[in-house]
Amino acid sequence: MLKQLIILLTIVTLNCKAQNSEKFNLGFENQKETEVLSEGWMNWGAYELAIDKYAYTGEKAAKITADTLRGQFGCIAYKIPANYIGKTIKLEGYMKIKDVENGFAGLLLRIDGNGSSLAFDNMQNQKIAGTRDWQKYTITLDYPEEAESIFVAGILAGKGEAWFDNFTLSIDDKDIQTLKEVKREIPKAQLDTEFDNGSMLSLSNLTAKKIDNLELLGRVWGFLKYHHPEIAKGNYNWDYELFRFLPKYIVIENHKERDQLIIDWINSLGSIEECKNCQPTEVNAFLKPDLNWINNQNKVLKNKLVHLYNNRNQGKQYYIKMIKDVGNPDFKNEKAYQNMSYPDAGFRLLSLYRYWNMIHYFFPYKHLMDEDWNKKLKEYIPLFINAKDELEYELAAIQIIGDIQDTHANLWGGADKIDQWKGVHYAPIHVRFIENQLTVTDYYNEELKNEVGLEIGDVITKINGVSIDEIVKEKSKYYPASNNPTRLRDISADLLRSNSNNIDIEFVSGNYIPQKKTLNLYPKDSLAIYRWYRKNNDKCFKMLNNNIGYITLQSIKEDDIDKIKNEFENTNGIIIDIRNYPSTFVPFTLGSYFMSTPTPFVKFTNATINNPGEFTFTNNLEIPNEEKTYKGKLVVLINELSQSQAEYTTMAFKAGDNTTVIGSTTAGADGNVSTIMLPGGLRTMISGIGVYYPNGKETQKIGIIPDIEVNPTIKGIREGKDELMEKAIEVILKK
Repeated sequence: MLKQLIILLTIVTLNCKAQNSEKFNLGFENQKETEVLSEGWMNWGAYELAIDKYAYTGEKAAKITADTLRGQFGCIAYKIPANYIGKTIKLEGYMKIKDVENGFAGLLLRIDGNGSSLAFDNMQNQKIAGTRDWQKYTITLDYPEEAESIFVAGILAGKGEAWFDNFTLSIDDKDIQTLKEVKREIPKAQLDTEFDNGSMLSLSNLTAKKIDNLELLGRVWGFLKYHHPEIAKGNYNWDYELFRFLPKYIVIENHKERDQLIIDWINSLGSIEECKNCQPTEVNAFLKPDLNWINNQNKVLKNKLVHLYNNRNQGKQYYIKMIKDVGNPDFKNEKAYQNMSYPDAGFRLLSLYRYWNMIHYFFPYKHLMDEDWNKKLKEYIPLFINAKDELEYELAAIQIIGDIQDTHANLWGGADKIDQWKGVHYAPIHVRFIENQLTVTDYYNEELKNEVGLEIGDVITKINGVSIDEIVKEKSKYYPASNNPTRLRDISADLLRSNSNNIDIEFVSGNYIPQKKTLNLYPKDSLAIYRWYRKNNDKCFKMLNNNIGYITLQSIKEDDIDKIKNEFENTNGIIIDIRNYPSTFVPFTLGSYFMSTPTPFVKFTNATINNPGEFTFTNNLEIPNEEKTYKGKLVVLINELSQSQAEYTTMAFKAGDNTTVIGSTTAGADGNVSTIMLPGGLRTMISGIGVYYPNGKETQKIGIIPDIEVNPTIKGIREGKDELMEKAIEVILKK
């Protein structure tokens, strides 16, 4: 008995030592009596968090509960210093969920550095909902060199319950609990904190001459940022160097003194060694660097800038890199200055300089803009500097973002004042532009139908006495889009918003008699609002009459694809509906089913950090064929709701042997996106690579052009018809 007791005590002692040797409490077992959460864990979001006894292993697990909140989330999160080096980082953990709806549950992994998020995944795209017992889940991300903090978490969005346990974090497949910490060398740029609380600059009384000087400075600042070797090493906080230079620059009006000041500034950055690897722009480059402005400078300044260009930085760059295996830009080490909701004049000018130069050197579609990008810097200097409040700053930002004509580009974060400006109350109806008229297409809440007093197909002609055409004309500049159908798509979602509890509308019903009514508005969270189309988790495929298969990509999953191929093998035709955003990437797994031979369908243009502004084509990308391919007709349905991955997927299907694309022009924004952070916590994006057909034909702005153009009609909407579906069936049945 004594021997058994000694063995038991030894095991307990060893277990305690093992537990204490773990640096991070990722299993939720350690909890102080006075604390609600396990040691080291914190609460993100709005939901109730607790430590629960129903664990996967051990005695404790984390639990998130959401009873009624809609549009909110809750996280239980743990922060780890990123004192490690590696290439990949992996989070594994166990999760159990119960009655999760109107959202999702998942693990969350986020890596931060230099004031922004560098890598992130919360498993939202896996759409994990409903009720599931304990299962193991995994997130794997590239591990950024600039990492400063690692956050591991469990997340619940929507309604329901979720439990989490046994988190394991590894770098290059080595458990972080066993890794030795490495002291990272911090770049000098990150040690410079002088202007963290403001630029302390006043840029009032803008004269034409001052604007000209500021335009030149913006070009020089951006040119140095992406070409000078010392800046590329991270030896200068280039945002703050602007603030140091501006006070003496802004007061100079003599061109000779101005240019000499710029030359002295360049000289102060350090000597520029001869570059033996700097290659001239490729002869066959699709786009070449636009440096004509340098030729317009006086001889001394021009020679200084040309010398820098000929001996520009090669390789690693502190402010930019290209995403591995894709080639879109990663604008790294760009602080968002989120503590400044309304940045001062210096930071607002920085915002413009930063954005203009990112587009100038790394946007693949600059040549397709309707207006000359070279003129935009000067045009926007007074708008940014003179923005008198947060709303005007946000509007100036979204306006220049709109000028690049890219549907991927918008203010996706930080635009809280614009959101308030649009209105906090919403109409209970969904509207779209049908035949260029604002048309009622759905009720968000069926129980409000009688109260609304509008029928499907009614056309709204005026809001508060102003015609729809006038409102659209006034607001269009604040709705970035690649083409007009997509702009109307986005404007339609906001036209019936207001900060009042109701709006007066004029409308026309099926009897064509103009009518007026007051439309009551509601808080957003009281309506089942959807932006483009109503999402559902129904089965993604079904058999229609006449032996025709139907697939919607908005809810397709990987394990559906083999079932589709088996069930639809002998159908007369298949309709694939991409008037949505695909839930799973299927160009190759499903696209190959429609190819009798390997078929090229796309090629890309990529930028290079070694010669900013140069873009070259990649080789064509092919879809492989399968041994057993589909012999019937394939019809693909598209419209302005088809964007990005939906457009890319359509290109893949379009390359098939017997494919007909029906509908209308798509959103015209294809390719992987790159995030841009601007002062004030503003977050936008661009299409980061150029996407082209194998013959070089463009897709940006144009979108995917259907083989047969079919647009819904107001008459069809009133009759409850899907005219694109009707045309698709007609094409399949036609002999």
